Amino acid sequence: MQGIPETEDLSERIRALLRFVPGGRVWMDENRVAMIGSAAFANLRRAMFEGLEVQRAQETLHRIGYTEGSDNGRLLQRLQPDTDPASLIDTITDFHSLAGFAESECVRLEFDTDRSHFAAEFIWRDSLEAGSRILTDGIGTEPACWMQTGHYSGFFTTITGIPILFREQSCQATGHAHCHVVGRPISEWDDLTAGQDIHLGRHATMHTPGAGVVELGDVVGASPAFFAAVQLLDRVASTDATVLLLGETGVGKEVFARMLHRCSRRAAEPFVAVNCAAIPDNLMEAELFGVEKGAFTGATESRPGRFERAHGGTLFLDEIGSLNFAAQSKLLRALQEGEIERVGDRQTRRVDTRVVSATHVDLAEAVRAGDFREDLYFRLNVFPIRVPPLRERRDDIPMLMHHFLERFTQRHGRQLLGFTQRAVEALLGYDYPGNVRELEHMIERAVILASDGSAVDLSHFSTFGPQFTARGSGLNAQGRVQALATQPPATTPIDDLLSAGMPLERIEAEVLQRAVALSDGNLAAAARSLGMTRPQLAYRLKRHNGAAGGG
Repeated sequence: MQGIPETEDLSERIRALLRFVPGGRVWMDENRVAMIGSAAFANLRRAMFEGLEVQRAQETLHRIGYTEGSDNGRLLQRLQPDTDPASLIDTITDFHSLAGFAESECVRLEFDTDRSHFAAEFIWRDSLEAGSRILTDGIGTEPACWMQTGHYSGFFTTITGIPILFREQSCQATGHAHCHVVGRPISEWDDLTAGQDIHLGRHATMHTPGAGVVELGDVVGASPAFFAAVQLLDRVASTDATVLLLGETGVGKEVFARMLHRCSRRAAEPFVAVNCAAIPDNLMEAELFGVEKGAFTGATESRPGRFERAHGGTLFLDEIGSLNFAAQSKLLRALQEGEIERVGDRQTRRVDTRVVSATHVDLAEAVRAGDFREDLYFRLNVFPIRVPPLRERRDDIPMLMHHFLERFTQRHGRQLLGFTQRAVEALLGYDYPGNVRELEHMIERAVILASDGSAVDLSHFSTFGPQFTARGSGLNAQGRVQALATQPPATTPIDDLLSAGMPLERIEAEVLQRAVALSDGNLAAAARSLGMTRPQLAYRLKRHNGAAGGG
């Protein structure tokens, strides 16, 4: 996902990317972040040094900072893609201060990418890392700002394309008034210790695209709730156990079923999907189990059912709760015996078909109400997996936005810049009663409405505009948290006329008279501005009793 704030100043853009939304979530652009107190951070840091070797703890903190710095560098390149890197480099101090790690001041900065030359010095005042070390262990002999040096190393490496390493020359944690850091190309550091020898290649393994992210076909996510479902699916995929997918409409149960099939040993065989709710009751048995010629009026030839067509592979039965009792009985036999019988046939046929079913209703409640066979329910419910609704996996919304934007821009041949900031804020705060399917359709609609070379804006979700409300907070120019004003879709003059209830005849008269007024009474010029001839304009004006002389 690419957020494009409307403010001109880059520092204001950065602040605008930090948003506080309901549900305990804080976003920095597309990444969810969390605030942690200095005392808690100090204890966490101390626990790392106590649980790991000092060198390993330092390296881990450095790598964490490096990953964050690389992300911030890529973010700035997206916000100002055509800007000289030197102007982007100045904003590292804004990121540093916004994150609450220290007040940063640039003392020296020079680079020449053609010669792979880079040299930089910064002063950090009131460093959180240095203060944390002093809080837990007092003044020491070693520098403490490993995350921050990692952050600067990752940021400048990404911006310049030169492998850069920052090191502390002095640190508050060693009794100095402030921290003094120096950055140079890695090749120019000739006295690196093992703990400081953190080169670009090793960092790259820490930030492999997609690390910690599932993106297989249309299955995209990284939230804890999403991962819990994916891990269950991964555990059962290699077996032949019957799986029951549970979840609200639109959460992507069929998408999960297809991923289960692709991850199974049946992946090379057919995947057959059936929407049980879309098939009339009198045709359900024939669809599932096949039909013999002459079995009923219209059965002019024998044909296999879905079970046979999925032989060796996977049969996905969506909306399983809508099956009638006759079909439930035959489905139970197919699951128990591994054989089916076509409608109008006495021959049984062996089938090797894995059944994955899905429902948005409570089958246990349906059993208690007498609407579903209990024995079939137990057969289907061997391995249930609940697919969470989108409101429970909000961390996945930015990834899904980017995923759908990429898919639909390719499908519809559009060239879009991403999403405006108010569109991002609205989509992150929306409740999605239709879940992932609703978000997918919203993005496709917006891609169709948006013009090439522009960003998707809130107005492109016009159908859903009234449901977007101001939810969440962000930082203003003074650094204070304030409510975000999620703006409704922009209106046009036509919208104003329609909302005023003005009849068409009056609208036409107003437009004609205004065109004449703007042309200083010159009917020929007014007619040209309206794309008509002078006689046509004169006739219409006369009809509206608004004839004007001149011309």
